[in-house]
Amino acid sequence: MSESTPEIDAAATETPAEAAIETLHGAPLVEAFGQTVVHVSRDQLTGLVKTLRGEGWVQVVDVTAVDYLAHPPRLLPPGIEAERFEVVVSLISHRERRRLRLRVQVPEADPTVPSLFELHPGTEAMEREVFDMFGISFTGHPDLTRILMPEDWQGHPLRKDYGVGRIPVQFKDAPATR
Repeated sequence: MSESTPEIDAAATETPAEAAIETLHGAPLVEAFGQTVVHVSRDQLTGLVKTLRGEGWVQVVDVTAVDYLAHPPRLLPPGIEAERFEVVVSLISHRERRRLRLRVQVPEADPTVPSLFELHPGTEAMEREVFDMFGISFTGHPDLTRILMPEDWQGHPLRKDYGVGRIPVQFKDAPATR
């Protein structure tokens, strides 16, 4: 294979049904695009993160969400039911020099996930951003208030059913010459 031709990751091209499904502490684990992905339930999230922390996964580098309203089909391991929302937590192990991604399915009817703040206080602002933009609540969060939008803002701008173009653009005058 030449240097200019990228290698195709076989695990990324297989569907979860084709690959042998492994588990990590009882949660389905797959390899996708060179990264380990664990599909964890909302009930398992804090327990798994606590266990992983003891195993060297010491830092949460990101907490975000995805709204699959417009694109519901996606590859999930057997036994994982696709929901409208998905919370994605990225962990890093400095010792192993690896990343681990946790994907949590969140139903539209009950958009709540347990907060990771008690285990990783650095998630405070990330969880607030997910709440502000997607409307997903984090139970046990110490200050779940808006962080990006004004307090009186109605709705959650990154939801796919949120009206496009409702934010008025305000321009300032051109800067004065010096």
